[in-house]
Amino acid sequence: MTDIILYMKNRDPFEKEFHQAVEEVFETVQPVLERYPDYRQAAILERLIEPERVIQFRVPWVDDESQVHVNRGYRIQMSSVIGPYKGGLRFHPSVNLSILKFLAFEQVFKNALTTLPMGGGKGGSDFNPKGRSDQEIMRFCQSFMMELFRHVGPNTDVPAGDIGVGAREIGYLFGMYKKLRYEFTGVLTGKSLGWGGSLVRPEATGFGNVYFASEMLATRGESLKGKICLVSGSGNVAQYTVEKLIELGARVVTLSDSSGYIYDEDGIDARKLDFVKRLKNERRGRIREYADKYSKAAYIETDSTLDHNPMWNYPAKCAFPSATQNEINDKDACNLINRGISLVSEGANMPSTPEAIKIFIDKKILYAPGKASNAGGVAVSGLEMSQNSMRISWPREEVDNRLKGIMKSIHKTCLDAAAEYGDPGNYLVGANIAGFVKVVNAMIDQGVV
Repeated sequence: MTDIILYMKNRDPFEKEFHQAVEEVFETVQPVLERYPDYRQAAILERLIEPERVIQFRVPWVDDESQVHVNRGYRIQMSSVIGPYKGGLRFHPSVNLSILKFLAFEQVFKNALTTLPMGGGKGGSDFNPKGRSDQEIMRFCQSFMMELFRHVGPNTDVPAGDIGVGAREIGYLFGMYKKLRYEFTGVLTGKSLGWGGSLVRPEATGFGNVYFASEMLATRGESLKGKICLVSGSGNVAQYTVEKLIELGARVVTLSDSSGYIYDEDGIDARKLDFVKRLKNERRGRIREYADKYSKAAYIETDSTLDHNPMWNYPAKCAFPSATQNEINDKDACNLINRGISLVSEGANMPSTPEAIKIFIDKKILYAPGKASNAGGVAVSGLEMSQNSMRISWPREEVDNRLKGIMKSIHKTCLDAAAEYGDPGNYLVGANIAGFVKVVNAMIDQGVV
């Protein structure tokens, strides 16, 4: 195990996020490797850390002032052993190979946990859509798809949205794909409802995270009703996490973006959440405007000189990190526990550092890793793929019930795997082992390819 990790780090020394994701999984699946030594003989670990395909390309585009720009585009096709590559596209200045490889690696096991026939992939660009006009974003998306279309398809690779890629971007991408391929197929998920999208898809990651948290609390005879909750982020995942928490009787007191966070001791109710949705989805404003509108709320600007995030230092029972990777470090974890947190359910991908995760597990709080708790988004993407293939659209209640069922199944799968391998109640171990075993068994069945 150690030799493979050292090999990986020496071969790609600057891919720190990818190293972190791989180490987290490999450290927890050691009992599986001891039980099934033939996995090592088949070089399973070596094959898992090497993407089946890495695609990098140039994306030239022209802004509204007729200035030409050039960005990098990527698609990481990590594993197709269970089904077509499936995973989002991210448009953000931070995008690089390390981040996309970590996301694609996580996606492989997350998709396996859903039980749907989907492999793992991820892609995107270092393009920053903030401050750009609709026309500029359309031209960028069209240029991006003029290369990507060669590598995706409904039975090959089905991208979705992620940070910086919402329904608007998916629409522009799909329009160019349809023009280039001269066909209307379910090649992208997260589409608008009028042309192949699924009900509950925008809500799915946030709703699914809350459903998973509810299942965890139920193991201790508790519910979300009356619990104070901290939520980071203010995009799609955070918004619908808050919406479902409100519906279940919880009180959410925080939201954030890259500029800072708001703390509303009275709680974010449905009316306030509707303001956030309009602010972020329509005007693409900053979260500080929340405090301008609701005077009882405080706005605290991000201070990069601090070694912790003050947002995680308020009294609460549940935390739902829903912004980005590594947003909770060891100091934040200690602050959360000291202020009464008993549950952390990840809405983002890998939002907790390894040191923070160790603290959560050592303190026996309910901790859900993102590959389990935020799998609702890709699960409903899989349901959208099924609806597209059958040329039908399921009603909202049916999709939501399927989502609930999938999240309940993932929760049980994690608990069963953790118990089978001697660490009952450890959702990190359970999620990693359950996803790992399913992927590896499929690899063994299909031979060395």
